Amino acid sequence: MPKPDPRVDAYIAKSADFAKPILKRIRRLVHAACPDVMETIKWNSPFYEHKGILIATPAFKQHCALIFWKGKLIFGKGNQRQKFRRITSPASLPGDKILTGYIKQAVELNDAGVKTPRLKLKAKKIVVPDYFLAALKKNKKALASFENFSPSCKREYVEWITEAKREETRASRIKAAIEWIAEGKPQNWKYRQNENY
Repeated sequence: MPKPDPRVDAYIAKSADFAKPILKRIRRLVHAACPDVMETIKWNSPFYEHKGILIATPAFKQHCALIFWKGKLIFGKGNQRQKFRRITSPASLPGDKILTGYIKQAVELNDAGVKTPRLKLKAKKIVVPDYFLAALKKNKKALASFENFSPSCKREYVEWITEAKREETRASRIKAAIEWIAEGKPQNWKYRQNENY
């Protein structure tokens, strides 16, 4: 049986008074439901793992959260998952038997090797205006650099140029963009720290 992680002890000890009984209760139930659970700290919060992440229990100034890593598979698309996002007292949680049942479901999913379905986002197609594309084609270095940019970098330049209200502003932005792109700089390069451009 794995030992409790002293970092989790410290996390609970420094949490707000309302959070301590919530975090202790969840921790106790997790250990009862899965005796070989491993505790750790990730993203500055307690995590409980068994063949992958089971749950996380971050505490905030006025509430705690109980995040089931495979909550969509346990609760479906209903509001049950949202109930655990803002826990303000131990009474906000269901009874021990119900909560233990959810934890056991999470353990069973990890034991079976079930993966969380990934959300597939459709990438927006970036439409480069003809006038900007023509300017890029006049500078081979800029065109090659622009083609190698990530979609978000391309989108930032396109939006910056197309949002110009006056023709003079658009022309000056295109001139600056071609110069920066040829140097491999993203549109907001001036504001990025610790990067050499």
